[in-house]
Amino acid sequence: MYFFLSLTCTEFLILSVMAYDRYIAICQPLSYHLIMNQKVCILVTTGTWILGFLLPSSYYIFILQFSFCGLNEINHFFCDFSALLKLSCSSTSSLQCVVYILGVLVACPSFICTLTSYVYIISTILRIRSTEGRRKAFATCSSHLTVVCLFYLTSISVYIRPPSMQSIDINKVISILYNTLIPMFNPVIYSLKNKDVKHAFRKYFC
Repeated sequence: MYFFLSLTCTEFLILSVMAYDRYIAICQPLSYHLIMNQKVCILVTTGTWILGFLLPSSYYIFILQFSFCGLNEINHFFCDFSALLKLSCSSTSSLQCVVYILGVLVACPSFICTLTSYVYIISTILRIRSTEGRRKAFATCSSHLTVVCLFYLTSISVYIRPPSMQSIDINKVISILYNTLIPMFNPVIYSLKNKDVKHAFRKYFC
């Protein structure tokens, strides 16, 4: 459960960093190699992984204090903390509050950073006069934007909703999307800007 939540937090951070990378590539192309040099990329990548694994650790300070009794069968496809808390005999309101707050602290800044980057990206693309230039600029960020929309919509709907709106059955269905389908489609989505892949798709469907 710790690794699952840590990797989820890390993906939120990495997607926001990738959005900033696309912003620099499209809005400040002449300064791209100066701003996003190898040292900056290593520091940013290391920072996202460290933060991603540190933030969820506060959950377990609370979980270790809980008592579990009765049934020990988790009603989920994996050890999700919302399903785990259903088995606890202790009051889980404090942990649910912490989960909600940390979810907002991780997801909202990442979402705002990503959204702000794409507002500038789209405004820059619209100012490009040539159709070919707009197409190339959009192709640079279209795959990332698709992954962002799929990942944010599904994961936020599970972890940022208030406890009163939580439903184990709905969470199980949504979890299939962002745990299985989205990672499965990621290689396809990121490969769509490859000319050989696009040619193969056109040949297959047309």
